[in-house]
Amino acid sequence: MWSTIARAILSYRLFWLGFLVLLTGVMAYFGTKIQLSYTVARVLPASDSTQIQYDRFRTQFGADGTLMVIGWQNDRWFDLPVYQDWYDMTEQVGKVAGVKQVLSTTRLFTLERQDASWSIKPLITKRPTTQAEVDSLKQKVLSLPFYEGLLFNPASRSTLMAISFDEKKLNSKERQLWVNKIRSYGQQFAQKNGIELHYSGMPSIRTEVMRKVSGEMKLFMGLAAAATALIVSLLFRSGRIVWISMLVVAMGVACALGTLSLFGYEITLLTGLIPPLLIVIGVPNCVFLVNKYHEELASHGNKQQALETTIEQIGVSAGLANITTAIGFGVFYFTNSRLLVEFGVVAAISVMLVYVICLLMVPILLSYLPVPKAARLQTLQGGKWRGLLNRVDYLVHNRRGLIYGTVAVITVISSIGLFLIRVEGYVVDDLPKNDPVYTDLKFIEKEFKGALPLEVMIDTGQPNGVFSEAGRALYKVRAMERIMAQYPEFSKPSSLVDAIRFAYQMYRGGDPKYYVLPPAMELKKLAGDAPLGGSKTPMVNSFLDSNRQVTRVSYQMADIGSIKLQTVMGKLRPRLDSLFAGTPYKVSLTGHSLVFLQSNDYLLGNLYESLLIAILLIALVGMILFRSIPIILLSKLPCLIPLVVTAGIMGFTGIAFKPSTILIFSIAFGLSSDGTVYFLTSYRRQLQLGAEPPVAITKAIHETGISLIYTALILAGGFVVFAASSFGGTAALGVLVATTVLMACLTNLVLLPALLLTLKRYRV
Repeated sequence: MWSTIARAILSYRLFWLGFLVLLTGVMAYFGTKIQLSYTVARVLPASDSTQIQYDRFRTQFGADGTLMVIGWQNDRWFDLPVYQDWYDMTEQVGKVAGVKQVLSTTRLFTLERQDASWSIKPLITKRPTTQAEVDSLKQKVLSLPFYEGLLFNPASRSTLMAISFDEKKLNSKERQLWVNKIRSYGQQFAQKNGIELHYSGMPSIRTEVMRKVSGEMKLFMGLAAAATALIVSLLFRSGRIVWISMLVVAMGVACALGTLSLFGYEITLLTGLIPPLLIVIGVPNCVFLVNKYHEELASHGNKQQALETTIEQIGVSAGLANITTAIGFGVFYFTNSRLLVEFGVVAAISVMLVYVICLLMVPILLSYLPVPKAARLQTLQGGKWRGLLNRVDYLVHNRRGLIYGTVAVITVISSIGLFLIRVEGYVVDDLPKNDPVYTDLKFIEKEFKGALPLEVMIDTGQPNGVFSEAGRALYKVRAMERIMAQYPEFSKPSSLVDAIRFAYQMYRGGDPKYYVLPPAMELKKLAGDAPLGGSKTPMVNSFLDSNRQVTRVSYQMADIGSIKLQTVMGKLRPRLDSLFAGTPYKVSLTGHSLVFLQSNDYLLGNLYESLLIAILLIALVGMILFRSIPIILLSKLPCLIPLVVTAGIMGFTGIAFKPSTILIFSIAFGLSSDGTVYFLTSYRRQLQLGAEPPVAITKAIHETGISLIYTALILAGGFVVFAASSFGGTAALGVLVATTVLMACLTNLVLLPALLLTLKRYRV
């Protein structure tokens, strides 16, 4: 079959060239339409209970991550010039498209009772012109405990501007324009007054992260191309091999971007890695084809025969190797996590597309190029590595005990590190500690407890249940807020109870001491008044569902990490369960923070699952091809031991399992399996030609050794460039995968042949 394929490729060269050029052009066109993702990437499947609760909350109250905050700290916060500029900036921000509401110390609302009804009125009605006006406003602002801890911290002279966006418009590319415009207003304020502003909240964090993702995707495409091109040039000393390889991977990247667009996917932190990953993974395909071509030319000098043999022999082994790599990516489909499914599916398809492009383009382009001279072929075949391969061959045949002992020691030491790995993630921990996104978030956490949303839903079980039974539910909510106040990780709450406390303060003349939940009789009266009792007012709509059966309590919290968050929730939930015991109320903790916590646990479970599926599928591919269960099972050791070493490094160096590092093992296992496939294919071919196992091992080492070394160096060099990422997880992924593929090169060249000799009575 493969001889027929080889002849078809070479006989219809122009047709295949035209087809590939057309395919690349079409896919590149669709790739230009791809969009950045501005939504929070969903990791949990729709069937997960945490996701179900979160979706229910979003259905009843809308998204919880629509608040952007701008904070600053300065003793001049109520000086006339600063206050005027803050007033002007607040007005400017309020006019930005997509902004739903803006609150700051220059735009606050108060309640006024007129006859039997209430009205919501602005506290500041005009831009102040004198310091006396500002001083008067300061007294009024600081007398409103409702806003203390939410918009200002009088103890540290810090203040916030809280900006809520229209959630229907927020998750679009216009969001970046809005945030940029708001930041430009902030820059003007900061420069004029010499005050440092801090930007945070999920809209700001996601916008900045996606800006970095977009920039890094382009950066690493360039770095990966430059690194792999440099390594290929150093190894082969041939410009033609460099440009052939770069052309092939460029076409692959165009097809990958087109695939993303055609599937309706967007660029996320993970899918943004696919183009540079393909550059790194695609070049080794070219290396194996070129090396085999040069080997055949050196053997007999017949160009046509060399090309046909190259396609026949490398087409099979490269196909199997790319299938194992695609499996390493594709197993993420079984996670049911949209984030991982999109990455896994597109990456797997793209790997196979690159293989097909390479199998067509490399032989066709070589067929048009002149045959290298004999002296040049010696250089291209990597003669300087032959001495190393002879040493490897000696060790495999004569020092297998040393090989097994060394591998055992390394594995045991690495296993100790494996048990030291932490499973922990932070919302912004992938960013360096000096990154503005990180430092701004820490400022908000210090002054206002945090900027990450946490929501509590209380379902009373009956329509109007929030206000029935003399406000019993409201008193329970207030008791819950007191419990939550004992945890420094949570900000001051925003709830219907606090709105009623605010109304009661105004009802009693504005004295801050009356910022309390009133007695039952007065509570009943306030609850029946508008705007608190009226279902059409924004204040009520933000805290109640349409039936006034469910109420919410909104918190902002610090980015304390998944481990500490789990500990806090483990202590908090029993206390809340005890508080609401004996009532018909159902209390649900939800929001982005808890979804994030559950996502980390879910990803860890899926790491084991996806890695096991990858091992089984790759072993199944090997069994179908080689039909020797003992050899296939033991041949997994050269692939698994590098993973154990990598895990050990993670444990000893403190690199935690988190969404950005969870990919390492499935990807690395697929890449490690490539070398195993190439070696086993060569070994089987030598046996089929009549060689005895020891001779077949020697020939397989020399036939595949150069290519295995070259591809390991290219992969390692290509992945190492990811260490330049501003995302810690991406940097760790690059370094660890590079380490894994280098270790896999050693195990496939040394350990695998030793195992095959030990099991020489079994034939592949």
